[in-house]
Order: sequence, then structure tokens, then C-alpha cells
Amino acid sequence: MVRDDRSAWKSKYFEKMIDLLVEYPKCFIVGADNVGSKQMQKIRIALRGSAVVLMGKNTMMRKAIRGHLEDNPALEKLLPHIKGNVGLVFTKGDLTDIRKVIESNKVAAPAKAGATATVDVTVPAQCTTLGPEKTSFFQALAIQTKITKGTIEILNDVRLIKVGDKVGASEATLLNMLNISPFTYGLQIEMVYDSGTVFDLGILDITDDDIRARFMEGLASISSLSLAINYPTLVSVPHTIVNVFKNLLALAVVTDIDFKEAQTAKEFVKDPSKFAAATAAAAPAATTAAAPVVEKKEEKVEEDEDSGDDDMGFGLFD
Repeated sequence: MVRDDRSAWKSKYFEKMIDLLVEYPKCFIVGADNVGSKQMQKIRIALRGSAVVLMGKNTMMRKAIRGHLEDNPALEKLLPHIKGNVGLVFTKGDLTDIRKVIESNKVAAPAKAGATATVDVTVPAQCTTLGPEKTSFFQALAIQTKITKGTIEILNDVRLIKVGDKVGASEATLLNMLNISPFTYGLQIEMVYDSGTVFDLGILDITDDDIRARFMEGLASISSLSLAINYPTLVSVPHTIVNVFKNLLALAVVTDIDFKEAQTAKEFVKDPSKFAAATAAAAPAATTAAAPVVEKKEEKVEEDEDSGDDDMGFGLFD
């Protein structure tokens, strides 16, 4: 009878997992070390309506995934990551939003002997409530103390445990005596699955601005390479046109060749005082750039009237 009940339970578990794999295109692979049942219940409540948490034995999860590979071969990428104390958080929503909910549901926990430190633990300088009889305990951990008003005072901040180290019995006892809970535990996101692709959590940190900046860096590199090897491309042609125009302008200034765009430059060469006047006129315009919109429009009208003198004739397509 028990065997039949267990077989039925396994069958329902496989059906549930397959239904989730079919319904949800995205999921997080999460580690559940040191997560208690009450905390797991709170996480499920926080995710209700936006995600579904599925825990289970690794062998059962692997078996369910393998049984569904014919319909979705991409799920095979999940198999190497089903190891240790892990579960799956299925969702249809935005992965970043679900991530925030998962990471926000953490609880402080006291240090336990043998546990691996997830963060650096520092005991701050403080007056404790411990009596002088505990002095030898602090001496064993090489912590400088003194007796102040009948209690032990820690003189300096002490880095007790480094991240990744095992928590010793003495360190755990000291932290508990000082009522310090240095660690927080919750579901740890290990990998992300999205429509057949498995990737690291750090990918979710990439923003549109990051993508745009990388794209512009690529364009700048292509433009620089194209100019260096004299190979025209769409991004380098504008720079080439400007450079050619500069060469034509320089040639016109030192020769009798004349064209519309070079007239102003030639006048500046003949009479440098005109260039000084143009520069002085441009400075106030830059200063008033932050003026109200009404004043800016009035300036624009005035500048349009004198644009023939102030633009130096550098327009490419006049």
C-alpha cells in the first residue's frame, strides 16, 4: 500500500514538473542550503502569482527533464546544473523583477560551527555585557580587551572570519555570546534558463545603456580602423569627408583658389582682428545657452541675421 502511494506521488510530481516545463519558458536554478520550511513558505507567498517554486530530489528532476526532451531538446542544458540542494523557480514574467523578490527574501541567521562563511565577519569595538570571567575566551582568539565598569570591552575591530572560511566552534560561540547574526540565508540563484538558453546571473545586470555603449565603442573601433587602412565604410565616410574638406580649406588659404566656404577663412587670415571679434561674439552666446526659452529664441533670430559672418563659411552643403 505504501509502495502504491509513493508511486502515485512520484507520478504526480513528474506530471507537475512536465506541466511547468511546458507552461513556463523561463526559470531560475536556485540553491536552497540553510533555507528552512518557514522561510520557504514566505518565499512562495512572495512569488505567488508571478512565479512557481518547485523543489525535489535531483534524480526525480533529471528523470522528468529527460522524459520531456523529445518535445523540448533544449531542456537538456539544464541537466548539468541539477546538482546539490537545488530547486527551480518557474516564471513568465520579467526575470529581473523575480530576481529582486528572491534576493529580498533572506533572513539573518547565527553562525554555526562548520558552516562556510558567505561574507567577511568583523566584530566591532564595543562594550559587551560579558563579565570578567570570559576574558580568557577572548585571549584565546587574540582579541584585545579591557575591563570597563565590570564588563569586557573590545578595544579594536576584529576581522574574525573571512569569506569562504569554515566557522570554528570558538568563533561561533563568541558571535552567539555577542548576539551577532552575521549571515543571511535564502534561495541563491545559480543559473538562469530562458527559452532554451542557460546563462549566468550576471547577464541580467546588463542594461540597455551598457549595450548602447558597447555598440558605440564598436563603431568607433571600426571607424578608426577604416581610416587607418583607407578603407571606406559607412561609419568612416563622414570623417573622411570632413578631413578632405579641411585639406581643401587649408589649400585654398595658401593659394589663389577660392570657393564660397573658404572666403571667411581667408578674411580671417588677412585680418586676424576679425577672428578675434568673432570669437568674442561667440563667448556670450555660449554663456547664455542656459537662459530661458523665450530669450533663447530671441537670440536665435539675431544670430540668423548675422549667420553669414559668424559661421566662418564652414557648412559643407551651402
